Amino acid sequence: MTEPERAGFYGRTLRRLLRDGVADTAMSVLVVAGGELDREVLRAAGFHDVTLTNIAEGVDAEDLPYDDESFDLAVVSAGLHHCRSPHRALLELYRVARRAAVALEARDSALLRLASRIGVLEEYELTAVAANEFRGGGVRDTAVPNYVYRWTEREVEKTIASHAPHARHRILFFHELEVPFSVLELSGGAARRVAARLALPALRLLTKVAPSQANLFAFAVVKPELPRDLQPWLRLGDAGPEPERRRFPGH
Repeated sequence: MTEPERAGFYGRTLRRLLRDGVADTAMSVLVVAGGELDREVLRAAGFHDVTLTNIAEGVDAEDLPYDDESFDLAVVSAGLHHCRSPHRALLELYRVARRAAVALEARDSALLRLASRIGVLEEYELTAVAANEFRGGGVRDTAVPNYVYRWTEREVEKTIASHAPHARHRILFFHELEVPFSVLELSGGAARRVAARLALPALRLLTKVAPSQANLFAFAVVKPELPRDLQPWLRLGDAGPEPERRRFPGH
């Protein structure tokens, strides 16, 4: 699902995770909604224990057939927005990961919303379906164009906090600007391509000042270490997290 422009950002995100100690190249990696480009990017970053899956092979990102914490890293690149429930797919990545769940998607910024309104970006992904000869590329890889679901940092934080309220999480965010010329090429809009190239210097300046307006967005949800990362009102009991009663009001 990864466009050519996104591959460089993908590789740089992986290298930042290696540099920051979130990942190491000996880790096992699960890729969902993946393809050969994912394998190439991961191999270039030094990862070799990679399990590549996609829905065409019967592996559903929204209901992964793996036990909890089966892989060190669980990764998706430009695949969540092809799901009927992107949040459910993210939580499945979180469930099967031991160390971190990593996702690359688009950010829901004011700039991208404006681009969508004026027709520079798609709200529903028609070009992906056309590129797959009208047989797939849409929601859950069907021929029905998917809604392009875009994320914000706060939305990621709320999704994880709702799912795992017992722990405090470290979530890393990454932003870059990259105009998707390959998508514009598929859309057949010569005027769009010219306008995008003319606007590129101004866009680069804007996203340097305000990185959150960049179109490329990645995040890594690092799994908590217990009991260190437990919420302060909990303690680790024999059956798992339980209330630390003295930390509750009136006790």
